Amino acid sequence: MGRVRTIARRTFLIGSTAVLGGVAFGTYMMQRPNANPLKDGLAEGAATFNPWVVIDSERITLITPHADKGQGVLSMQAALLAEELDVEFGQFETSFGKPSPAYWNHGFAEEGVPFKATDDGFTAESMRSFLRGITKLMAMQGTGGSTSVPDSFDKLREAGAVARETLKLVASQRTGVPVARLRTANAAVQLPDGTEIKYTDLAADAASVEPVRHVTLRDPSEWRLIGKPMQRLDIVGKSTGTLTYGVDAKVEGMVHAAVRVNPRQGGKMLGYDASAAEGMRGVQNIVEITGGVAVVADNTWRAFQAAEVIEIDWGEAPYPAEQEGHWDVLADSFGEANLDSMWRDDGNVDDALSGDVTVTAEYRSPYVAHAPLEPLNAIVRVTNDGVEVWTGHQMPMMLTQIVAGVTGHAPDQVTFHNHFMGGSFGHRLEFEHLKQAVEIANQLRGTPVKMTYSREEDFAHDFPRHIAMGRCRGRVEDGKIAALDVQIAAPSVISSQMGRADQFIPGPDAQIAAGAWNNPYKFDHYRMCAFRAPELAPVSSWRSVGAPGAGFIFDTFVDELCHAAGADPMEERLRLIDHDASQKVLEAVAEMSSWGSDLGPSRGRGVAFVESFGVPTAEVIEVTNTDRGIKIDKVFVACDVGTVVDPINFENLVQGGVIYGLGHAINCEITYADGMAQQSNYHAHEGMRMYQCPEIIVQGLENGTKVRGIGEPPVPPAAPALGNAIFAATGVRIREMPFNKHIDFV
Repeated sequence: MGRVRTIARRTFLIGSTAVLGGVAFGTYMMQRPNANPLKDGLAEGAATFNPWVVIDSERITLITPHADKGQGVLSMQAALLAEELDVEFGQFETSFGKPSPAYWNHGFAEEGVPFKATDDGFTAESMRSFLRGITKLMAMQGTGGSTSVPDSFDKLREAGAVARETLKLVASQRTGVPVARLRTANAAVQLPDGTEIKYTDLAADAASVEPVRHVTLRDPSEWRLIGKPMQRLDIVGKSTGTLTYGVDAKVEGMVHAAVRVNPRQGGKMLGYDASAAEGMRGVQNIVEITGGVAVVADNTWRAFQAAEVIEIDWGEAPYPAEQEGHWDVLADSFGEANLDSMWRDDGNVDDALSGDVTVTAEYRSPYVAHAPLEPLNAIVRVTNDGVEVWTGHQMPMMLTQIVAGVTGHAPDQVTFHNHFMGGSFGHRLEFEHLKQAVEIANQLRGTPVKMTYSREEDFAHDFPRHIAMGRCRGRVEDGKIAALDVQIAAPSVISSQMGRADQFIPGPDAQIAAGAWNNPYKFDHYRMCAFRAPELAPVSSWRSVGAPGAGFIFDTFVDELCHAAGADPMEERLRLIDHDASQKVLEAVAEMSSWGSDLGPSRGRGVAFVESFGVPTAEVIEVTNTDRGIKIDKVFVACDVGTVVDPINFENLVQGGVIYGLGHAINCEITYADGMAQQSNYHAHEGMRMYQCPEIIVQGLENGTKVRGIGEPPVPPAAPALGNAIFAATGVRIREMPFNKHIDFV
């Protein structure tokens, strides 16, 4: 039982009133309609039924409100619309949603409350309702946090159903056949006699009809697309090289820019000498920008070459120059002055740990780069009348506000053309590179400027995953875990990231210890404290944010306690977890991996469980200790997302998440020397090679409650599961990532 604190009647009344007010506000905001952005500039004879569907005499266009950075959301969201609209793949076109309050993401509210995802009590749900209202009020249009499918699952199906029923109404008015006798299929309304009227033939009449308001969504037993394997809409373009990413975009008359910005992030440029670059072939302009200088040339390569020869005097970094200094700051942050939140205080930990402490351990999770294959880039054209931006980005509405802030235009004078992204992992939530591109274009008004980061600049100016340190104490008794005290210190990702966007988020940062405080374990005595370290190097959201670090710390310590108690790591986890869906994913991987069977000499099997973004995820990894190092043989993964929209894409995302998590656990870290990141390219920050990748067996469970996203949850359990497997095979316990600092891999 958690410790219940005494509260005064006045506090209770104020708190209760606030909760009820939050519910009322959230309900009001949810019911308040947004303007349909598709009505702006709508062609004559075209009909739009809501912000997601537009039909004219030639085509059906489905608007997917979230950005596609490789996770397949374009196809998933199109399928949700098509499911209820009764159109098939190949019968419609797609387009990314433009910046608009209509595309606000209510999924952002789920992670913004200080409650476990499994807590669906009145207070937790009231807070979520309130935050949904705030999210809508702030027009928080964006992609991230594994929210795309949860945000769109109901609203896009409803949008498709509204369009379908409105088209049936129009067909009924035209033919005199009652709506109840009409059917729809293959992008057409079907009359009882078998006659079909194509949706495109109804568009002109539908343009003058008010869309129906109330629709009934189909029962899952009637789904044609959801839950079935789909052909992703982007695969042909990606396979043939014809898909346009942001880095591929071209605008007539554009020039190319490369930047040199202080590699000591946040440091100033004290001076520069560009004389060696000025006469180089193709160089057109050299301009100052915040913290650095940019070269404008007639192609990207010439801009890169010229930028490299500029001599620049850089100022010092506002954080410790050497890596060990960063760890020292974290070590000094375990104290009352830095306590961000005591997330869990179950039982009486101090009394339970007053005797002999069986296990103590310290863990480290390093800075890690995002390093997507497509480097950061943007095309910007600034005129007196407005700004146009071409790039791939995850936050369209915020982008227009930040761009406008640089140029002095109003946000509605900024036109944004979103593109497919060659990966992000959180990298394209940031705006610093866009500010740089806008600053350059603002000095060359009327000329489109394409700014592209070199790979080295992309690494040097990445805002990596935050650094974290864990200090843990635990006790075992009678073959069981009796008590544990987990402390995690890290800088605040949310404070760092939102500060760069001139936003302030009050309260504790749940991501400091995500994956530890929000787990469904029910220990008799458990304390979980998060300590907010002073900001060091600037950090940002990284695929699954805080859970890879805190999840590694927490689950590895649980495994250590299991072994100290002489308990089976799988059975002890199952004993302690009191959440049905979480138990089922553990039971699934136990069965998939034949847990408990003999693997033979020099082999080991490890299990880990981490919940992130509301998705309970369990992984079992099998390894072999060879003469050349550790070989990862197999990975078994079970996740529960409520409803699997596409089993093939689900499997792909899970496998990709496991590989991403393993590669970074084994090989990757960003370290600082003289204030600068030492890793400048993939040779020094290497993900998993194809020959290292194990067989990955995936099972998706569907508990039928809330629909969740799967882009991030497979990442956090990978590191602890691997570490636990290595211990089982070798007896070596690794408490610091990357693992290759302590053991060799094949």
